[in-house]
Amino acid sequence: MDSLEPLRFPDSEDLRTLQDERLAETVERAYENVPYYRERLDDHGVTPSDVDGVDDVEKLPLTTKAAFTENYPDGLFAVDDAELRRIHASSGTTGKPKVVGYTEGDLDVWERVMARGLATAGVEPGDTVQNMAGYGLFTGGLGVHDAIERLGATVVPTGSGATRRQVELMVDLDTDAVHCTPSYALYLAETAEEMGHDPADLPVSTVVFGAESSTEAMREEIGERFDATAVDNYGLSEIIGPGVAIECAEGDGGLHVWEDHFYPEIVDPDTGEPVPEGEEGELVLTTLTKEALPMLRYRTGDVTSFLPGECPCGCEARRIGSITGRTDDLLVVRGVNVYPTEIESVLLEFDAVAPYYRVDLYRDGSMDTIEITVEREGDAAVDPDELESRLSDRLADVLTLTPDEVAVVDPGALDRTETGKVKRVFDHRE
Repeated sequence: MDSLEPLRFPDSEDLRTLQDERLAETVERAYENVPYYRERLDDHGVTPSDVDGVDDVEKLPLTTKAAFTENYPDGLFAVDDAELRRIHASSGTTGKPKVVGYTEGDLDVWERVMARGLATAGVEPGDTVQNMAGYGLFTGGLGVHDAIERLGATVVPTGSGATRRQVELMVDLDTDAVHCTPSYALYLAETAEEMGHDPADLPVSTVVFGAESSTEAMREEIGERFDATAVDNYGLSEIIGPGVAIECAEGDGGLHVWEDHFYPEIVDPDTGEPVPEGEEGELVLTTLTKEALPMLRYRTGDVTSFLPGECPCGCEARRIGSITGRTDDLLVVRGVNVYPTEIESVLLEFDAVAPYYRVDLYRDGSMDTIEITVEREGDAAVDPDELESRLSDRLADVLTLTPDEVAVVDPGALDRTETGKVKRVFDHRE
């Protein structure tokens, strides 16, 4: 048998049966074992017997991030401590961390969906994969590490940071693929150039990135810098970690959602009602096979849409577009809604601009002001004043507001990060 066969996405005729059976089992598990869900379902007049399959999913209440705060640390767990095999947690930078647990079965599912994603991205058994994600409580490190081994590839567990050493290992070990954040991928390319290497000449042929919002332009930038296939890997700890959805090597954007394990919906972020097919809204996910931490209609806060049509790779899993923003990252500036990814997409249109930027928000009296600082590309011979004017005009077209200041600074002027997620927006308003 093909060694990848157990990782393949099920045929369409089997998928719906799996979804129906698994959703019914998940609702029953949550109702019987999680007091929070039992109370929520009772309040909505819903019992497990009312849910026969995914046609009934909208009967279920939506779950928000507040559920983790209200039930900290493990009030949402559906199993006893003796059944747990691992605990991870979010960073907790905006309050108490979200604590997530895994049974042995959950870890097996996590390995399989992430390994399926790596194979979809083009990583093959026998490849050498350098995992540059942080290990420890962050799910990105161990979640991808185990999947690399499950796929039959070789993992190099470098973790995050020590960038020059990362480049040396890529060269010395003939690394085939790397996994990191998108901002770190670009920093890696920049560091390689400083060390005298052309990133395009490095042996890496696949860059899998995740954990941060990114744009199509950033994906193309990463691919071009490394002369490699660059794919976005989507996940969140509350659902399982990395491995919920991923771009494929053959496609032209769009992430396949592994909907045999995670049932996706797109809803209006204001009303919670489903949006028409193809329209943008908030991604809502229901776990179908999680044992320790079942999630019913979890509001991810990520803005995307379902993509129409079949993918060239032949996989029948539904696709979502790249995450264009987060409902909680939305900036309201002078009454205009602005997502940081909109700013990023404009900046990456300009060859003379490096993929590093900073957004500062202030309040002058009762008026909001927005200042955007960008780096000039190292070898770009441009007039800074002219470039600032062109950037300002283009940003005004896309954002429907004119930035109060656009500043072009020298290469390397903005802070870099070797570990964790990069911070680009600084809101100084009260």
